Amino acid sequence: MSASNPKTMTVRRPGKAIRSPEGVATSPFWVEMLLEGSADGENTAMRATLDPGTITRWHTHPRGQLLYVLSGHGLAQSEGGPIETLRAGDAVWFAPGERHWHGAADDSPFSYISLQPAENGSVVEWLRPVEAQS
Repeated sequence: MSASNPKTMTVRRPGKAIRSPEGVATSPFWVEMLLEGSADGENTAMRATLDPGTITRWHTHPRGQLLYVLSGHGLAQSEGGPIETLRAGDAVWFAPGERHWHGAADDSPFSYISLQPAENGSVVEWLRPVEAQS
C-alpha cells in the first residue's frame, strides 16, 4: 500500500530519524520524514541533517524541490551554475527536472527541510556522484 498525505490535522514529533539510503550522498545522513505522499501532486517533506562535508549525488525532482535551511553552512549547485553558499533562513527552489546537488560545507553540519511533490510515485531521481566542487 502506498503512503498518502494525511486527510486531517496531523502532528509529527521529532525523534524518528533514520539514516539515508546508501549511495545517495558521500556518507549517510539523518532524515526525519514529515510527509510521505506518493500520489501525483502529494507532497513528501523531510528534515535532513548532514555532517560536515557530506554532499548528495546529482539528482532531479519530477515536480521540483523547495529547500529551507534550518542551520549550519551548506552549499548547492545547479548543473552548469555556480556553487551557492547557504545559511539558516535561505530558501532554494530547484525547478522540475533541474539537475542539482546540495550538502554541508567542510566546516559545518547542515540541516534543512525539503518539500517535493510526487509524480508517478516518485519524488527524486538519483544520478552520478559529484566529481568536484568547483
